Amino acid sequence: MRYKVAPPARSLDFLRTARGTIPLVPDAEADCCGAIQRSTDVPDRETAREYLTFLQALGLVAESERGYHRTREDVDREALATAYRGQVFPVAELLDAVAAGADSTEAAFRAVREEIPRWERERDPEWERRWRERVDNLLGWAVVFDLVAVEDDRFTPAQ
Repeated sequence: MRYKVAPPARSLDFLRTARGTIPLVPDAEADCCGAIQRSTDVPDRETAREYLTFLQALGLVAESERGYHRTREDVDREALATAYRGQVFPVAELLDAVAAGADSTEAAFRAVREEIPRWERERDPEWERRWRERVDNLLGWAVVFDLVAVEDDRFTPAQ
């Protein structure tokens, strides 16, 4: 399963802080989201929920029948980059697009546009705007994880 979550890109320190707020003993989603909000500058519960799901996609948080809990994985840039590429949709496709020359958010969006599930395109009249924003966020995280570099406002594959 690949997650379709793309909160605004932040730093590895932010991920460490947000992940550190999640208990080792499972707790309810609402409590975990509240903890993320209290420990960071995340403005609302919906955004905190996106970060909680993103932490789950990266393997830093897990969900059980009793709620969410922190895993014992290290917040290691290389391991996170691997999880990011494999667990978040459409990161692998975006990285391939950047490698093929898509050097802007718009070019990357055009490259993955057809990968976006049809049902998402049909259910939301604003889907293109939302997915452009999502692609921009995903590219931002790719920079954080050293998968993509930015030079003169252009994306390139990281060396």
